[in-house]
Amino acid sequence: MKLTWYFDLISPFAHLALPRVLALGRSVELRPIVFGAVLSHWGQLGPAEIAPKRAQTYRQTQFAADQAGIPMRYPPRHPFRSLDALRLLTALGGEPKAVQAAFAFVWGEGRDPHEEAVALRARLPPVTEEALLAAKETLRAATDAAIAAGVFGVPTLAIDEELFWGADAMPMAEAYLADPALFQQGEMARLAHLPTGIERRRG
Repeated sequence: MKLTWYFDLISPFAHLALPRVLALGRSVELRPIVFGAVLSHWGQLGPAEIAPKRAQTYRQTQFAADQAGIPMRYPPRHPFRSLDALRLLTALGGEPKAVQAAFAFVWGEGRDPHEEAVALRARLPPVTEEALLAAKETLRAATDAAIAAGVFGVPTLAIDEELFWGADAMPMAEAYLADPALFQQGEMARLAHLPTGIERRRG
């Protein structure tokens, strides 16, 4: 099975999911993508762009981190610009230790990766300016490929063609790895063909 984890540093849910992703005991490709571009493609708003959802999201993720014993502190402002940091991680090939270090910097210490870009870069392996320049196109292509695969949010774990969105989908992903026939049985099989009953007008 091929495992790919799509993430953006801007997501607190990605911070919550990362430990379980790394604990899968399998080789997982950690692939940075641009969450904002994904939202734009699908015509969605991010959780922080809906005023009542913003506070609920922040509380929910902080509570979940506290319950799980995961160090977490929100940066001074959110959303923040993550693009440069994503290019940096792309240039590093999504190397797990680098990704862990970046999440620890942003969400463990509560630091802004854009405002403190120099400090973040000092935590990571050196990257040449040529590699950073090439990473711009690589990151764009990775985001486009994620959208083409059906990714609509971050974090998303892709197991071959199956997508598992969000930190709370990790138990289901683990169950699927243990039993790849999971979605072919009982109610799971019926859900794949459930018809749409009503559609909301758009625009």
